[in-house]
Amino acid sequence: MSFEELFDASYERVLQPRPGFPDFFEAFYRRFLMASPEVRALFRNTDMAVQRSMLKKSFFSLVAFYASGNVDDVLHRIACLHSARHLSIKPHLYDLWLDCLTDTVRAYDWECSDDIELAWRLVLSPGITYMKFGYDHF
Repeated sequence: MSFEELFDASYERVLQPRPGFPDFFEAFYRRFLMASPEVRALFRNTDMAVQRSMLKKSFFSLVAFYASGNVDDVLHRIACLHSARHLSIKPHLYDLWLDCLTDTVRAYDWECSDDIELAWRLVLSPGITYMKFGYDHF
């Protein structure tokens, strides 16, 4: 199975509702906010329901960038918004973001393995690299 196939199958599993547990993206944000005071400060006045909705939509842009190699308008707009000129989301926070995301995958995907974690990292890394590059350039 290719890394793309591993990612796709895992993504389907993590999105399946689990009785008594928050959905995947809510669990991710809980983990991300607990990971750093810097992250908590950035989100202190944020409506997290809206934030989760935005992440779900932008997540597809990250995956599409991996698949196509083309930056869509959504990803470019987010990179600009997160740049030093606007929200100033520091590049090192993307690494923490990805670590928290893969930790959440491990908690939500009952089939998770090192290969599946690597698949998530490989699929999302091109878009994350684009976002990090944009910090000083957009």
